[in-house]
Amino acid sequence: MYERKVIPNLNCGLDLIGEVLYGKWKIRLLWFIDQGHKRPSELQRKIPDASRRVLNMQLNELEKHELVTRKIYPVVPPKVEYSLTEFGKTLIPVIAALGQWGDKHEDRLRDVILKRL
Repeated sequence: MYERKVIPNLNCGLDLIGEVLYGKWKIRLLWFIDQGHKRPSELQRKIPDASRRVLNMQLNELEKHELVTRKIYPVVPPKVEYSLTEFGKTLIPVIAALGQWGDKHEDRLRDVILKRL
């Protein structure tokens, strides 16, 4: 398992939020869990480009940062569901605002991104 070798810089809010949300799929995972997609298989269907392993790693990190909780049901086969904590729910308006900004500037952002490729 990966062990961090450098202590993160946590001097301001941007550093803190970057530390918690750094990861390609974390913002989408939080959004989809809030929208009612709670099972790992549902999240995998919503984010088909991500591998199951990466999604599980990022869900574990979100759980360690106390943004989501995992409930394991004692059935065979095991059933797992994720939900947002109260702390995690406070991020949803921020994520919604970022999404609205992206929608508003969609054409320009797409052009800038495609120029790099």
